[in-house]
Amino acid sequence: MPAILDGLTVIDLTQNVAGPYCTQLLGDFGATVIKVERPGQGDDGRRFAPLWRGESAVLLAFNRNKKSVCADLDHPRGREIVRRLARDADIFVHSMKPGSCESRGLGYDDLARENPRLIYGSISGFGDFGPLSNLPGYDPLGQAYSGIVSMNGHPGTPPARVVVPIIDMGSGIWLFSGILGAIIERGKTGKGARVRTSLLETGVTWTALMMTSYMATGQVQGPAGSTSPAAAPYEAFRTADGYALVAAGNDRLFAKFCGALGLSHLPDDPRFNSNSARVPNRLELHEILEGETGRRSTAELIEKLHEVGVPVSPINTLDQVFADDHVNQLGMFPAVPPDFRIPEMKFVDIPVSIDGERSVKRLMPPRLGEHTDQVLRAAGYSDAEIAELRALGATA
Repeated sequence: MPAILDGLTVIDLTQNVAGPYCTQLLGDFGATVIKVERPGQGDDGRRFAPLWRGESAVLLAFNRNKKSVCADLDHPRGREIVRRLARDADIFVHSMKPGSCESRGLGYDDLARENPRLIYGSISGFGDFGPLSNLPGYDPLGQAYSGIVSMNGHPGTPPARVVVPIIDMGSGIWLFSGILGAIIERGKTGKGARVRTSLLETGVTWTALMMTSYMATGQVQGPAGSTSPAAAPYEAFRTADGYALVAAGNDRLFAKFCGALGLSHLPDDPRFNSNSARVPNRLELHEILEGETGRRSTAELIEKLHEVGVPVSPINTLDQVFADDHVNQLGMFPAVPPDFRIPEMKFVDIPVSIDGERSVKRLMPPRLGEHTDQVLRAAGYSDAEIAELRALGATA
């Protein structure tokens, strides 16, 4: 993919998932990303399970295309390192609680005085304003507070979060999008900008359809299993040996689905002759349809529905996705260079290409402090100064 952000430098003070995913995206599009980590500890994500040859899958998944530099933000000389790096940077990103960077002299106003072109991005848990702004934020909290957990799972079962970190990764995508917009605006004005997002705001945004439906009807969406509140049949159906998910999202597809099952009379039934009729009668319809899907194997049902053009999918497990020929032909799992310290690892790529090429992969996920000396030398520090900073504990 064209390195469209080549020449831009990012100072990355993020950890865990949300912020690192944003800065990885910036690196995937060609920017130089300098990941600043605590000496001796690094990103908290380095210690999340599972570990692969002693390295966290979280670190490996969200930190390619970055250089790791150690600097102690609680040490005045460590903060000086970050300020010096930020003077010549294009983008600064952090995921600290609101006020934390400001208390260390690393807030937007502090850094923009010396670098007015700086684009300053931040991700917080609950936003920079309001009574909850000082609370820590994690993906499951964002899912719970925004209402997502209340709609996940099946009726009558305990609360369930979406296991995919949709709040963290979504927040990273939103901040990335805002930063791209600020880059475009800076090209017009020459001035930087402050870009903010939060896990809670991302969660509320993901509920847009359900929230608008609530406004329209006054009905609060509860756990829906695999169904959609907007269409039916649009859910998983039991087969003779498992399940298949069918998305017959309009009357034409519903008629084809019924025809494939030998139920051609159903589209004429007043209970099911339109989507608006089918949705409130979903349970009764599901029982009728499943009486027929349950007579066929998953493979047989999928083959038959593909023949008539009804959208359907097996419910794959991750090992099946990883081995899937179609997914691999799309290029979603590119190999790492054979000299990488985990040669059997593959990347999970981003779902976008430009002119047929996928993301830039110039640097493997770094070891803690792997590039400290290299980056500090490039910032103007002499070897003697780097040694002094290391002796003082400002770096490692």
